Amino acid sequence: QVQLEESGGGLVQPGGSLTLSCVVSGSVGDINTMGWYRQRPEQGRELIAEIGRDGSAFYAEILRGRSTISRVNAKKMVYLQLSNLTPEDTDVYLCNADILVQRWKVYWGPGTQVTVSS
Repeated sequence: QVQLEESGGGLVQPGGSLTLSCVVSGSVGDINTMGWYRQRPEQGRELIAEIGRDGSAFYAEILRGRSTISRVNAKKMVYLQLSNLTPEDTDVYLCNADILVQRWKVYWGPGTQVTVSS
């Protein structure tokens, strides 16, 4: 059974930085695009960034310049570095991945809470 699990969330002070990790577990045939989103109470899930198998990255406007996405294919992991965080960045952060098992399907992790507060 394929699962995604995020880690690295927690409490951080305004202006601080954080690195989130996400690992894919289970038997997979291939992993294509991997991405990070945040869950907003009213707006729903917002794309932060996504990265292709070749490392090519796309950043949405919301955290552009304050986020860096990376991945290690051999470890089936994707990372998100966040910097200069503000209280408005407090959210649940989720990763997803386009994974080939018997067919291509997008899988989601349960999310990790990031709280920015002094």
